[in-house]
Amino acid sequence: MGSSQSHEDGIIDSDCEEEEEEEEEEAEEQYDDGLGDHQKSGSSSGTHKGLDEIDAKLKSLKLKYSSYQQQGNPNLKNPVKLLLYIGGDTPKAKWVISEKLTSYNFVKTAKTNGNEDELDSAGWVLEVGSKVRVRVSTEMQMKMFGDQRRVDFVNKAVWALKFLSDYEYRNFVTLFQNCLFENAYGMEASEENKVKVYGKEFIGWVKPEVADDSMWEDAKDHSTDSAPLKGNRGSIEEFEEAANGGVQSLALGALDNSFLVNDIGVHVYRNLNRGINGKGICVKYDGGGNASNLTLKKTLLMRAETNIMLMSPANKGKPNATGLKQVDIETGKIVTEWKFEKDGSDITMRDITNDTKGSQLDPSESTFLGLNDKILCQWDMRDKKGMVQDIATSGSPVLHWTQGHQFSRGTNFQCFASTGDGSIVVGSLDGKIRLYSKDSMRQAKTAFPGLGSPITQVDVTYDGKWVLGTTDTYLILICTLFTDKDGKTKTGFTGRMGNRIPAPRLLKLTPLDSHLAGNDNKFHGGHFSWVTESGNQERHVVATVGKFSVVWDFQQVKNTSHGCYRNQQGLKSCYCYKIVLKDESIVESRFMHDKYAGSDLPEAPLIVATPLKVCSISLSGSGR
Repeated sequence: MGSSQSHEDGIIDSDCEEEEEEEEEEAEEQYDDGLGDHQKSGSSSGTHKGLDEIDAKLKSLKLKYSSYQQQGNPNLKNPVKLLLYIGGDTPKAKWVISEKLTSYNFVKTAKTNGNEDELDSAGWVLEVGSKVRVRVSTEMQMKMFGDQRRVDFVNKAVWALKFLSDYEYRNFVTLFQNCLFENAYGMEASEENKVKVYGKEFIGWVKPEVADDSMWEDAKDHSTDSAPLKGNRGSIEEFEEAANGGVQSLALGALDNSFLVNDIGVHVYRNLNRGINGKGICVKYDGGGNASNLTLKKTLLMRAETNIMLMSPANKGKPNATGLKQVDIETGKIVTEWKFEKDGSDITMRDITNDTKGSQLDPSESTFLGLNDKILCQWDMRDKKGMVQDIATSGSPVLHWTQGHQFSRGTNFQCFASTGDGSIVVGSLDGKIRLYSKDSMRQAKTAFPGLGSPITQVDVTYDGKWVLGTTDTYLILICTLFTDKDGKTKTGFTGRMGNRIPAPRLLKLTPLDSHLAGNDNKFHGGHFSWVTESGNQERHVVATVGKFSVVWDFQQVKNTSHGCYRNQQGLKSCYCYKIVLKDESIVESRFMHDKYAGSDLPEAPLIVATPLKVCSISLSGSGR
């Protein structure tokens, strides 16, 4: 499988447990001997006195075995074995026993005084013996192994808890999930509060075992369990070029060229079946000036990829921009500096994107979408004032900036993306993901509840059937398909999904890989592979975390019978992926357009940009 199926998956601490196992076997043998004596006495004319002696012997053996398990403390509450993973990603890596038998406890803490040694916020904390004290959150990257009665997690190192019984394991998982809910939403994890947070329609998100998974089950698995792809192992790196430093953004084209934006300007790369190759052409800002003071928030290709839009934050440390620069690649000049304006007043935008998945290929394209925390709109470059087109009232193609077009309540929009037909998916700070049809930006057709983590990036397949949200600690994959009252299959972009909504699936790193990713181990830039034609299906999902580019097989994730999902409690989480490891933090990882997939390779090359280099990587089938 993926990286999860490594040495860390099976706790192999035989050296540490040899003595323990011998004691267990001795206790079991003595128990068996006692049972044999009892059976012999039963076949004779034994007296009550003889039976009492045998019963006493059996009880003493049970107590001995029990006292061994609890190290002389039969009243130990929440007993557990604590293990530590040492050796990182080396051949000598292994699990060692940190505490042979200890106890865990969930403690509700008050606000801290800000000392560095203390937890950074109030809430439920997991304490395990004297070694572990960590706030319950998704940052722990908790991974559960029901068949082993074990959980793994991260807290400055990689730890595992092994439970003495299935009941104790399940009790821990339930307590952990309840504490996680309360820390995320600030309310007790009661059934009433869960309905309040998720809504009755999304009860399957709370209880995945009752969710309608029929839409997931329709997805056939065309892949096999895969091995981790790290560095060059299982991959072919066709091109690796110096990027002259300061790389800020990658803008892949579907036609002849792609573009890398750094401190100097926009560098032009030739698109090839094996990746991208520098052409030695650089469009410098302002006719040759240095733009090291320009921090890019977003780049956008338009007009058959002959123009590129560059959007930068208005203030350092703030995400919103007051305008953008339009660069003509062919002439090498900034042709326009646009301002965002509404009714004569300046406004700011947090994000921009193309009207549809393929509209950047249209030579006449003059509109694009804009987003800030409470505005969703469409800008038209044909008006010098940056007039915005709106589809918010009566299907009108022209936006009249009147009341209601700017959301009055705190929507906290963060990011968005468009489908092949122009429908829009929006991710929010509270974790909600909203689906808007191509005909209306005013009211979402479907609003998926958040899982407690902000959505920092969102993507959608060309056909709108699948939505991918990125959070700091996991990716969330949502199926938008549903069957309406007439038996027709639709997406949540075109109608309300009712109460048969599939539970989402989570794409996560194993605790070990999360730890190895380094201090900057937050996910960013989750994307599907790139398709711009109806009938073609995205094959992979890619995201970046620290020095890792992480790739999941899309069909494998959708497969309900996939091995990752066995013995899991709660939402299904997939840990099978490939990793491309670089020697510095990665700026962006994206798949080229699927037209560049060769006959010998099922997927287009993966482009990985770091501050100093740009690499083109073909994922070979043999490395899977």
